This record gives sequence, structure tokens and C-alpha cells, in this order.
Amino acid sequence: MIERGGQLVLQLCANVQQHTIRPHILTAIQPGSLVNTDEYAIYSRLPSWGFTHVTVNHGRGEFARDDDGDGVNEVHVNTIEGVWSLLRSWLRPHRGISQRWLPLYLAFFQAMHNVRCRGFSLLEPMLTLLLISAPRNAG
Repeated sequence: MIERGGQLVLQLCANVQQHTIRPHILTAIQPGSLVNTDEYAIYSRLPSWGFTHVTVNHGRGEFARDDDGDGVNEVHVNTIEGVWSLLRSWLRPHRGISQRWLPLYLAFFQAMHNVRCRGFSLLEPMLTLLLISAPRNAG
């Protein structure tokens, strides 16, 4: 899940069912928010969970839509599609990842995406994250 210009939240789910994704959605997205998704049926209950929901129908070749006629395609899932593209290209050199370590890879990718730095400029935010979360010795 990602808000355009906001923070990325990645959750590894045991399966893709409404009862499995609901707690993650309710935790990560503010009630009343507008949520853009594709037409996948799993998202059909978003309105009953307290969200405004709009979709694009990839199955009909629709990838963006201008609902208010102002020339701007407000309804799209391009932001999260871009994240998946980045994640796949970041994982590709690893040539397969053990399911055991996948949550750590996803957490690292999420953290690095959210600090919005690349290359050497990642060093300072990464060290800051490590130092903040490192256990303190009481001695």
C-alpha cells in the first residue's frame, strides 16, 4: 500500500483473502480515505470497511481514468505498479530468495524506499535507522 508521495507499507500475507488483508488495510489506511485499486474482487468490501473505493479495470484495457473531465487521470494504480516494478528489479540479481528471508528483504526495501535516497546518500539514513533500533546495553 502506498499513498502518492507518502510512505510505502509492505505486508507479507499468508493468503490473498478479504479476512487476511482487512487488518493490514485498517492499520495502514486512514478511515474515509479514497483507495484506488484494480478490479480484483478482494477489494470489493473496502466501502463497507469505511473507505471510498474506485477502480480501474485492467481486464478491459483501462489503466487510468479521468472521472471529473479536467484532463487529469485521477483514478489509477500507477504508484503501486511502479513500486512493484522497482521491487522486482531490485530482487532480480538475487536469483531466488528463500521464503524464510523474504520478510527481511521486503522490510529493507520498504525502509529504503521510504527514506527516498539512492546510492551513497542511503548511508546516513540507514545508519540512523540501525542506531535507533539497536538494543542499548545497560552497563
